[in-house]
Amino acid sequence: MTDCATASAPGKLMLMGEYAVLHGEPCIVTAVSARMRVTVRRTETDDLVLHAEDVGLMNFCKPIQQLGVGNISKATVFVETSLRNFREAYPFDGGLIVETSSEFPATLGFGSSSAITVAIIAALSSLLKVCLTDRQIFDLSYKTVLDVQKKGSGFDVAAAVYGGTLLFTSGGTVIEPIDVSPFPLIVGYTAIKADTVTLIDAVGKSEDENPSEVHSIFEKIGALVLRGRSAMEDADWRTLGTLFNHNQMLLTALGVSHPKLDTMMLAACDAGALGAKLSGAGGGDCMIAVAEANSMEIVKKAIASAGGQIIPVTFSALGVTLH
Repeated sequence: MTDCATASAPGKLMLMGEYAVLHGEPCIVTAVSARMRVTVRRTETDDLVLHAEDVGLMNFCKPIQQLGVGNISKATVFVETSLRNFREAYPFDGGLIVETSSEFPATLGFGSSSAITVAIIAALSSLLKVCLTDRQIFDLSYKTVLDVQKKGSGFDVAAAVYGGTLLFTSGGTVIEPIDVSPFPLIVGYTAIKADTVTLIDAVGKSEDENPSEVHSIFEKIGALVLRGRSAMEDADWRTLGTLFNHNQMLLTALGVSHPKLDTMMLAACDAGALGAKLSGAGGGDCMIAVAEANSMEIVKKAIASAGGQIIPVTFSALGVTLH
C-alpha cells in the first residue's frame, strides 16, 4: 500500500431530460472542465482528519469507527459516507487524512457532491490497491449519494466517473457515450441556489395529483432527449436549440422554472441564441443556451445584462482521473 493518492473528478451539466430521468426516461449529461480534487493519506491514528479549505473546514477530526454516526454537518456528510461505505466494502485498518479542493463552488449546481464522492472512492482505491472498475466506482458512489440524499438518478455520478457526454437512464441501466463535436453552449448562473430535493418533492406532489398529465410530460421529454442525441451527433445546433426550447416549455409546465431563469433565457434568445433551457433542478441555478459561433459573445452579453453570471467551462471533460 502507498501512503498517498490523489484523484479528481469533473462536475456535470444536465443538457436534457431533467425530472423525466427519475421516471425511467433517458437524459443527456456532460462532464464539465471544473473539477473536485481529493488527496488521501494514511495515518497511524484511527481518525479521519479532514481539510476542506474551500468550505471553511480545517482540521476536522472524527474516529474512523464513528463515520456516518451522530450529527453530521453538510460540509462533511459526503466525505464521511463515502469513507464509511468504502470501508464496509473493503475493510482497512488505521486512519486517514483527506484534503479536498474545488474549482467551482458548491452553490453552482455542478454536482460537487457527486464529484467529491467519486474522487474520494477513486483515490482510496488507489491508496489501498483495491482495483475497481468504472462500474464499481459508479455503483459505490451512487449508493453513497442515495444514502445521503435518499433520491437521485445518478446521472451526476456517471458524469463524474465516465466523463464525456452521456446518454443515461436512472440507476445507470444505460450509460452510453455520445460522440459530439465541441458544444457551442453558454452557461449562465442565476446566483439563486435551489433545493433539489424540495423541487423533486413538488414535482412528485404534482404527479400524485395529476398522474396522466405529468407522465405525459415525462414521456415527451424522453422523446426530445433521443432527438437531441441525434442532433448532437450530427452537430445540428439549430435543431438542438429548438429541442432545448421544447424541453424548457415542458419543464415550465412541471413548475420548476424561475422568473430569473426565464428572463435570462428570453434575453439569450432575443440576442440570437438558437434555444435555451434551464439545466438541472431549476428553481434557480443555471441555464444553458446554444448559439452559432458568430452570436456567442452577443448572447453572453445579453445574459449578463439580464443579471446572469457567465460560467466559463468546457464540456465533455475527462472523467475521474488519478494524479
